[in-house]
Amino acid sequence: MTEAIFLEDCYAKECDATVMAAEGSKAELDRTVFCYQGGGQPADNGKITCNGNEYKVVDVKKESGKILHHLDKEGLKTGDAVHCVLDWERRHRLMRYHTAAHILSAIVNKRTGALITGNQISIDQARFDFDLENFDREKMVEYVAEANAAIVRNMTVKMYFLPREEAMKIPGVVKLAGALPPQVDKLRIVEIGDVDTQADGGTHVGNTSEIGRIEIIRMDNKGKSNRRVYFRLV
Repeated sequence: MTEAIFLEDCYAKECDATVMAAEGSKAELDRTVFCYQGGGQPADNGKITCNGNEYKVVDVKKESGKILHHLDKEGLKTGDAVHCVLDWERRHRLMRYHTAAHILSAIVNKRTGALITGNQISIDQARFDFDLENFDREKMVEYVAEANAAIVRNMTVKMYFLPREEAMKIPGVVKLAGALPPQVDKLRIVEIGDVDTQADGGTHVGNTSEIGRIEIIRMDNKGKSNRRVYFRLV
């Protein structure tokens, strides 16, 4: 199993590692700072260096329980000692958007009971879909204002692991409709001040002061009870 450093420390920007397996332009390492794609968050980018050669990390995916780094070329071999370096500016933007999305979705859930039916984060905007029959656009503006008021309270964001049985007792620990956390003994919990606590495997800022302010781009009706909100951080 690859040690996923980002699950414990989202601010680790680089690490040394050993190639456990390589096939074509894919490599599995014994440890990594690169977060894989999942939960609406894109994979990290960056580079891996080995014996003076540089390989761009263009994608990272979890496949059959393995974290596989997709590189721009072949060349790495099993047993190679490598050095991993994140594209930190990109990662930090994704962290800001991910934490902001948690805050806004938690407030919408609290005020309406709506569950999230889909979400997607990028480096310049984010969107989430939620299950809500009566969509009041003025109310959504109020929810965003409430989210921004929470953000400027400079809340600490904590990440920790709990036994699955204990974690599942937390109210609202799952806010994604039709989703259940993976069947593992311990779940990773992300706690954002007193606003949100839920199971999550992505990367987040350590304090909401890093986020900025949420600004709505647009709101769409995507069918019966399916609403979509796009926002950016400014």
